[in-house]
Amino acid sequence: MPEAAVVPPSPPAASGVRPRLAGIGTALPATAVPSAEIAARLGVEPGWIEQRTGVERRHIAGDGDSLTALAAAAAERALAVADVDPADVDLVLVATFTADRLLPNAAPLVADAIGSRGAFACDLGAACAGFLSGLSLACGQIESGRAGAALVIGADLVSRVIDPDDRKTAGLFGDGAGAAVLTGDGAGDGAIERILLRSDARRSESIVAGRDERLMRMRGQDTFRAAVGALTEVTAELLEAEGLRTDEVDLFVYHQANARITAAVGDRLGLPRERVVDCIAELGNTSAATIPLALAHADCARLLRPGSRLLLGAFGAGFVWGAGLLRWEGDVAW
Repeated sequence: MPEAAVVPPSPPAASGVRPRLAGIGTALPATAVPSAEIAARLGVEPGWIEQRTGVERRHIAGDGDSLTALAAAAAERALAVADVDPADVDLVLVATFTADRLLPNAAPLVADAIGSRGAFACDLGAACAGFLSGLSLACGQIESGRAGAALVIGADLVSRVIDPDDRKTAGLFGDGAGAAVLTGDGAGDGAIERILLRSDARRSESIVAGRDERLMRMRGQDTFRAAVGALTEVTAELLEAEGLRTDEVDLFVYHQANARITAAVGDRLGLPRERVVDCIAELGNTSAATIPLALAHADCARLLRPGSRLLLGAFGAGFVWGAGLLRWEGDVAW
């Protein structure tokens, strides 16, 4: 990873408003596949997948499932929690690399499905860092006064782009969607604070998916080292920029890439395990959906209280990574 950049102070929002996360919703395919079933197919010992990834089961989309429908379901639940009319949404961003078709993109289809037909809608390609990237872009639109309400969705059906016989990926990934509603009235709790985003393509061949094969290939050890280093560094960079200590953050919500990555980042930063969300066992790595799914898991586990300060962090193919701070405000639709 490159040396950390100098981080300037956050400029005031042009509109004088601070975005807040007003609601989160999630959606999962109905079918959950245990790791033992995948281990048997791969010809590995029982417990092999759990030991290397932390994944015990994951939800897998069926033939009749679509990314558009899953993303729309998560979005509708988030809007209900936020008490925001779909017609009042100005911006719909869908972070995904597994849209149902090359064209049209998922976002306008989702916007149409939920009744946000007047909103600008587009897909966002930042792999596993897509949801955090979407939060940053939506915040900019709200802060500039160009949007009053935005919907950021992370959704991926990773099962459709992995080789079922590939030991590096077959047992790690799952399918899911998570959505967040952002509004421009964050006067206190729920406010989204600074978000830092970075990229470095020098080792981009570590995670690839070509147009010909249409399957994801990953160099596990290269990705592990890069992810741990980048997430550790950007967390420290963000805390320093905000003048915070790790003990002033209530919960660390990292992209659920692999249980060993999450544990290694926490160990490097000296974080107590109970303040680092780990929900990969039940969900697997759902790419752009992991952070909203992890927030929902933390809320259901009663790890969040109104006013809690959260640090979000993500790392994905590209390589693209980042971290952000927010204040938690309320409930989610799990």
